[in-house]
Order: sequence, then C-alpha cells, then structure tokens
Amino acid sequence: MKELQYLNKYLRKYRIKLLIGVAITIIARIFSLFAPRLIGDSLTVVENYVVDQNLSLAEVEAILLQNISIIIGTALLSGFFTFLMRQTIINVSRYIEFDLKNEIYAHYQRLTQRFYKNNRTGDLMSRISEDVGKVRMYFGPAIMYSINTVALFVIVIAYMFSIAPKLALYTIIPLPLLSFIIYKLNSVIHQRSTLVQEVLAKLSTFTQESFSGISIIKSYTLQPKIAAEFEALTLESKEKNMRLVRVQAWFFPLMILLIGISNLIVIFIGGNQYMQGQIEIGVLGEFIIYVNMLTWPVAVVGWVTSIVQQAEASQKRINRFLQEQPEILDGEGVPPLEDFTIEFDKVSLSYPETGIKALDKVSFTLKPGQKLGIVGAVGAGKSTLFDVLTRLYDVDGGEIRIGGVPIQKFTLDALRQQIGIVPQNPFLFSESIADNIRFGKKDATLQEIEQAAKMANVHENIIAFAEGYDTELGERGVTLSGGQIQRVSIARALIKNPEILLLDDCLSAVDTDTEEKILSNLKQIRSNKTTLIISHRVTSVLDADHIIVLKDGKIIQEGTHEPLINNKGYYQDLFHKQQTENTI
Repeated sequence: MKELQYLNKYLRKYRIKLLIGVAITIIARIFSLFAPRLIGDSLTVVENYVVDQNLSLAEVEAILLQNISIIIGTALLSGFFTFLMRQTIINVSRYIEFDLKNEIYAHYQRLTQRFYKNNRTGDLMSRISEDVGKVRMYFGPAIMYSINTVALFVIVIAYMFSIAPKLALYTIIPLPLLSFIIYKLNSVIHQRSTLVQEVLAKLSTFTQESFSGISIIKSYTLQPKIAAEFEALTLESKEKNMRLVRVQAWFFPLMILLIGISNLIVIFIGGNQYMQGQIEIGVLGEFIIYVNMLTWPVAVVGWVTSIVQQAEASQKRINRFLQEQPEILDGEGVPPLEDFTIEFDKVSLSYPETGIKALDKVSFTLKPGQKLGIVGAVGAGKSTLFDVLTRLYDVDGGEIRIGGVPIQKFTLDALRQQIGIVPQNPFLFSESIADNIRFGKKDATLQEIEQAAKMANVHENIIAFAEGYDTELGERGVTLSGGQIQRVSIARALIKNPEILLLDDCLSAVDTDTEEKILSNLKQIRSNKTTLIISHRVTSVLDADHIIVLKDGKIIQEGTHEPLINNKGYYQDLFHKQQTENTI
C-alpha cells in the first residue's frame, strides 16, 4: 500500500469523522452479539425444561418472551448504528473524492504546455474520473467493511474464548489458511488491476479523440476503420478484465468453503463436548451462529482486498501525474507597472522534444500604444513569440522585459492578467455566447459584452440568433462559423481591456471588409495600449508601427510597411502576391 500512503493527509483531515465511524461500528457490533447469546440461553432454558423440568411452562414462556423482546430491540439498535456507520464513513469517502479531484484538477492547471503535448486528453480524464473512483472505494466500502470485520472478529472471538476456549481454538483453525490464500492472491490482483486501468485509459483516449474528430472520420469515410480499432481496444479491455475477475472469482468460493469447514468443526468438536457434559447445548448453538456471523466478514475480505489493490494501482497512476512538476514557476512578484514597454533582447528558444530552434536571437522594442506586425512562413516561429511572452515556455537564451522588468520576476497571474490573447485556433466553451465573452471579464455587464462584440464586428451576427447573446454553443463553438468563432474570441480579449493584446492570425477566416472594420476599431480603442498581431495578410499589418519578418526563428527583415515593400525580400513578394490575388 505504498502508493496509498499519499492519501494519509486526507485520513488526518477527516480523522474525527472516521473515529466517530469506528466508535459507531463497535457499538453496532456489540448490539449484534446479543442475539446469539440470548438464543443460546433460550436453547438451554428449553433443554432444562424438557430434561430436568426445573422450570414451569409459564416461566419458560416468560423467559423466551423476554429474550425475544431483547433480541428484537438490540437488532433494531444494531441496524440503526449500522446506518449511522455507513452515513459517517461513506460520506467521508465522498469528501475525499471531492478533495482529490480538485487537487488533481488544480495540479493539471499548473502544468505546462509540454505536459499536455506529451499526454493525451483521454488519459488525463481517466485519472480524474475512473482512477479517483477506484480510490474512493478504498476510503468508503473498503475502510468501512475492514473496520466492521476487525470489530466483529475481535469482539466475537474474544467472547468465544471466554465461554469455550477449546472449541473457539478449533473454530479459528481455518483463519491462518485464509490469510495465506489472500497473501498469495494479492500480488496477482495488483498486477492485473494495473493493466485494467491502463487499457481503460487507452479506451477513454480513443473515444475522446474519435468524438472530437467525428467530422474528419465521416468526411473520409473512416467509420469502418475506427469501429475496427475500437473493437480491438474493447476486446483487449475485456480480456484484461476477465483475467482479473478470474482471480477475484476464487475468493468467495474459498471463503464459503473455509466457513463450512469451521461449521463442521464446531458441530463435531462442540457435539463431543456437549455429550461429555463440558458445554451446554446453548453454547453449541451460539458458536454455530457466531461462525455464520463471521461468514460475510470473512468472505468480504477478498472483495476488500481487491478494492485495495485496484485503489493502489489507480493511485499509482494518479501519483505519477501529481509528481510532475511545472517547468514554469511563479516569480517573486513586482510592484504594479506604469510603463508596459516590451523588450525582446536576443531571445532564443529550442523545443526539447524535437530539437528545433523556434527562436534565434530575436530582438525588438515595442512601446505602449505601438502596434507590432509579425509575418513569416509557416513554422517561422511567429506563434512561439507569443508563447514566450506569456510564459507558456521559458526562453533558453536572452531576456524578455516588460517595463524594464524581466518577465520571470512576475507572478504568472500578474503577467497574464495584463495580456489578452486570441490564439490561432480559438476555443469556445459549451456555454452561451455572453458567457464565452465574459471569460475575459468575470463581472462584465451585458452592455460591456455588447460593446466588445461591436468592436469585434460580431454583434449583428449574434442578435440575429433567436436567443441572441443567450445562444448556447456546442463543443468548440460548432454552431458558429469559423469567422464568427474568431470574432467572438476577439471580443473576449477586448472586454478584458489588456495592456498588451496578442492577435495570432485571428482574422484569417473573415473577409477583407470585416477585417478592415475590426482593425479600424482596434486602432481607435487601443491608441495608448500595445498590440502585437501575427498575420499572413499584409493588409492586417500595413499600419503597424513596426513590422518584423521571421524565417527559421530569425528576423530577416524589419521596418515599416513602405520601406519593406520597396526592398526585395519575403515581405515584398508576399505583398505583390496578395495584391495579384485580390485583383483576380
């Protein structure tokens, strides 16, 4: 249970509730012991009446009626405390499930882009759902039944030894054999549980990717191929689960067999002792009931063991992610800035996964109120500029400063609160349009949302919907066109009113007239704030205060629009090519 030791902090957190649950369990088990003892007494009373006739029939009836009343009363009390036990311990397991899911989710949010590039979404989802569910079973049923079993064993066996030590000793002979069998099966269950969870993660990843890419699957008529791959995965999952349950299936028959042997021992040894006058008939009856009371707790040992082994396997997978440390760490923090001048000083970055040098000694300065245009071919390093500015990646060489302060000194929240970004492939959540825009400013009013939408030139499209700004979007905004998604994303960034606005080729899906309107609005509302825009269209950057052209991570041209189109190079070629296309 080494991996489960990580969860001891939660046991400490809820120790009071768990201790109350333990106390209630012991009380419930004490009340459950009254019935066998009173049944044994009743058998002895009946035997005395039949054999010795020391008691009258009326006295026997009175004693039996009293015993029956006590049995019913203690059974009700035992049931009540058992209910409280479940309410206490099972509730704790739900609290811990809540805490663990939130801990994992918060940790996911701290991890860097490299983590998400190296791990699949389905696997991440599996660990926060399926794996946490297995761990919850350890905190709930496993702990509850373990406490119940231990309490019952201690109380019952102690009482059995107090009234008939020799018979009790013979009765528990099968228990060491039970322990040995559990020990042998534990390791097999642990190994197979790990394999089951791993294939389940693969299955979750496959289905998640299939649903996300359903349009591609259908357009390329890949349904038969995907169905065949899914069937292969489900077959693998079935085989792994069957190998696990084959081992688990040994537990219950073996438990019942051992309990049956104990019953035979009680009847044989106890019968001999009774005939020799060493014990009363009531004691023999009590022991048979006690042995059968232990049937379920002993049988449940196998089930609990299986739960613990599966929880161990799941927690091992969870721990592997929780032990991942974010590469991008908070700085010590800086006082609020008044100057938001951006300086790139010989900035370089190589991606360790591929070894590709995305940026190579890039330098430029951008003062507040200025606009920087960034152009270049695919893979030139344009988007990487935004990634290092927002610290999604930390640079290998050089330094980035805002207001003269290296960005590593900012806390991540403080840095990113000053930046609004519209990515190349914007993502909209399955919320209303208003809520998607409100992500930029949590307390934004409807008036502010509408104003941002007008600046992004999407207001007229939104009010044309039957429910206007309350229109619910499907996953990834599939109910909107590509241009509308881009413009809603621009509105989301504008409502934040950031000091630095980053636009990553976010006008590629709109027509030139719409592009001109949006750029005109941006120029008007951001006259005193900094804007960086990546574009494959020269029209998006021609009014920029400074333009840089990237190739293989290096700046190969820079300046303003007029000098650049008059000098041979990438920018001039791009300008003439697009002019020709527009003429055609």
